Amino acid sequence: MPIRPATPEDLPEILAFWNPMIRETTVTFSSEERTLESLGQMIATRRGKGREFLIAEEDDQIMGFATYDQFRGGNGYLHAMEHTIILSGQARGRGLGRHLMRAVEDHARGGGAHTMVAAVSAENEGGVAFHLALGYEPVGRLPQSGRKFGRWLDLVLLQKIL
Repeated sequence: MPIRPATPEDLPEILAFWNPMIRETTVTFSSEERTLESLGQMIATRRGKGREFLIAEEDDQIMGFATYDQFRGGNGYLHAMEHTIILSGQARGRGLGRHLMRAVEDHARGGGAHTMVAAVSAENEGGVAFHLALGYEPVGRLPQSGRKFGRWLDLVLLQKIL
């Protein structure tokens, strides 16, 4: 399964599976859907800082993506990154996420990152289990730190030393 940097031509296909997750789930706490412009700008900004936005393809179809950026602002956090990984519905449970995570962790490590943080909705039990299986350690839970669909949501923080 090829993993490669996203191109502008990939953006509509990425949005086709990312925006429904934003609209319909608590996988992300944000309710603002991405646009071609906002996604393109996010990728350009991250690449300008040496970060990356990687996609996994199978049979010329984008199956998911993984990206990362600095965990918090300020030079004290230059070696601490936080990632996002989103898979299309047909990609889940097939090992594609593991390949994407390995690639994004390798890229971050190559850029000098020391640690990777995962901030996962507590309602996303599969996402928490996925990170635990990849060697991430739970380091905290932030009760009622997000709000979506009229409900307060807990955030689970997991961390992996790269």
